[in-house]
Parts: sequence; structure tokens; C-alpha cells
Amino acid sequence: MNGKKNLYVMAALLFTILLTTPVVSADSHPDNEYTEKAAEANAKMYIAIGAALAVGLAGIGTGIAQSNIGSAAIGAVAEDDKNFTSGLVFVAIPETIVIFGLVVSVLILFVL
Repeated sequence: MNGKKNLYVMAALLFTILLTTPVVSADSHPDNEYTEKAAEANAKMYIAIGAALAVGLAGIGTGIAQSNIGSAAIGAVAEDDKNFTSGLVFVAIPETIVIFGLVVSVLILFVL
């Protein structure tokens, strides 16, 4: 197996484990005070995992995109100096994806 296939298998395994992990259920009965606290802690854990995945996966995707775009931009600038501004713009465009991931994670953390 090559590196990309290993990464995809590991990512699929991680998501499967996260989705199949049972969530502690609790009702509002007074005797279940500790169960309710455990459910709240479990919910906060899933919120934190979702926020981390939003930023982390956006960062990984942006890094992969910028590696190809950056090398192409350097090649274009090496051939003609007039391509510098367009190359700079094309390198900066994927960085907005990380900003969107950060915004999503902030919304997840503070709204939920």
C-alpha cells in the first residue's frame, strides 16, 4: 500500500470509530445527575473534536494545494517576471480555506 492509501484508510478508520462510539444517554431524572454530567462532558468532547477537524483538515488540504500552486507559480515567475502578481494571488487564494475552517471551528465552539 502506498502512503496516500494508508492515509485514506486511517482517516476512514478514525471517522468510523468516532461515529460508532456510543454516546452516553441521560434523561432529566434527578437520580441521574452523574450520568447527565457525563453526557455533557461527552458532548463537549465531540464539539472539540469537530472544531479540531474543521481546522486540521482545512489546513492539510490547503498545504497540499499550496505545494502544487507554489511550485507552478515559481516556475511561471522564472519564465517571465510579469507573472509575479498573479502567482502571488494564486498562492494566497488557498489560505482563505484555512480561514473558513477557523471560522467554522469558532462557530462550533461558541454557538454549540
